[in-house]
Amino acid sequence: MLNKMISTVEGQELILERVFDAPRELVFKAFSEAEHLKHWWGPRGWTLTVCNIDFRPGGTWHYCMKCIDEKQGDFYGYESWGKAVYLEIVEAEKIVYVDYFSDAEGNEAENMPSSKNTIIFVEHEGKTKLVSRAQYASTEALKAVLDMGMEQGITETWDRLAEHLQSLQ
Repeated sequence: MLNKMISTVEGQELILERVFDAPRELVFKAFSEAEHLKHWWGPRGWTLTVCNIDFRPGGTWHYCMKCIDEKQGDFYGYESWGKAVYLEIVEAEKIVYVDYFSDAEGNEAENMPSSKNTIIFVEHEGKTKLVSRAQYASTEALKAVLDMGMEQGITETWDRLAEHLQSLQ
């Protein structure tokens, strides 16, 4: 399973799993600290130009991904804003948040699906098994984000996470 993301759809929930060759505490930090997120969040060819994080229950993470890869055609120069509102945090074990597409002011994009995400960090033979469960309001909302290419984007994002974690060890 190492370096291979497993993706499963159950009704209106997308479940992703992958094992990372890094300690659980480090993988958790990579999800909770701006200095880590700036190195890996987003698909290949995209960078975080804004990354404001208040990592606590009730806090938010507001960010902007910008395409910097000229080979991505119409996406080159495009900005995609997102916002997470943290609901529950268990140090090195779990992060629960609501994930929205947003605008530059942090307002939810009403025409785009949001999800309630639970990320679990599991100790796995000296490595970390990451399990992400994203619940959407409907199967249609989930289908809409899958049709946008979200699965490929997450695969590339988690590849970048693996590379970032490797660079720190």
